[in-house]
Amino acid sequence: MVAAGGLYATGAWRLARRGIRWPVARTLAFLVLGLGSFAVVQFGFLGVYSGELRWAFSTRVALLLFAVPGLVSLGRPVTLSRLVLSGAPLRVMDAVLASWPVRLAGNAVFAPVFAFAAFCVFLTPLAGSLRESPTAGGILTLAVPLVGLLMVLPIVEHTTQRTSFFITVEFLLVFVELVMDAIPGILLRLNDSVLDRVGPVLGAVPGWFPNALHDQHLSGDLLWFIAEIADVPVLILLFIRWSRVDRHEAKALDELSDEEMAALTREHLRNRPQ
Repeated sequence: MVAAGGLYATGAWRLARRGIRWPVARTLAFLVLGLGSFAVVQFGFLGVYSGELRWAFSTRVALLLFAVPGLVSLGRPVTLSRLVLSGAPLRVMDAVLASWPVRLAGNAVFAPVFAFAAFCVFLTPLAGSLRESPTAGGILTLAVPLVGLLMVLPIVEHTTQRTSFFITVEFLLVFVELVMDAIPGILLRLNDSVLDRVGPVLGAVPGWFPNALHDQHLSGDLLWFIAEIADVPVLILLFIRWSRVDRHEAKALDELSDEEMAALTREHLRNRPQ
């Protein structure tokens, strides 16, 4: 958090020295909403009881994957970096953003498949091993938000070019994601056996601690809820992105001369399958 906040603040300060005003609202969004939400998830109730409670663990992972990256992206860190960097560092960043792993993660097909696969882990004994391992917990703390950022930043920052048709396809895929993401939560809620094979918490526990099966059911309820709610902002962002791309394409067509439009029409008719 200190490293991310320091880099962001340094970037805003360097812009101010050049006489470029970086919006205060974006800085507050990154520091307060983005890093603040990460702090609440990690250092609050969910982080404290993540090792003992299934629903705290699954909720923490879901929020790190969906909520924290979405709030961090409101600060537009990629836009800030492009304004601050120049020369070789800027070329390296652009090359990374244009690389196939980043483009794959930012594709609308990747998000529902990855989220579905990740949430299905909660249906297996592997979830219990991950929950009880401090090493796995540290890896998840860094890896899950990073993957979430790779999924959401291309939509928010417009780091990849999309046609209006492609964005329409993304709309359909997000609606598929609404159904897919709910499946692991529903299965956790309806199953009457403890799927992670971990026994009850040993030692003195607070009186409000649920038993293992009820803990699993709560995990399914919250996982289902978060997965469905998280898709709503994505739909809104895709709609905004589609409207911008559609206006840009319409403007580009309006600027064509009659001869250029006729040539474009002939080319389209020539390539159309018979």
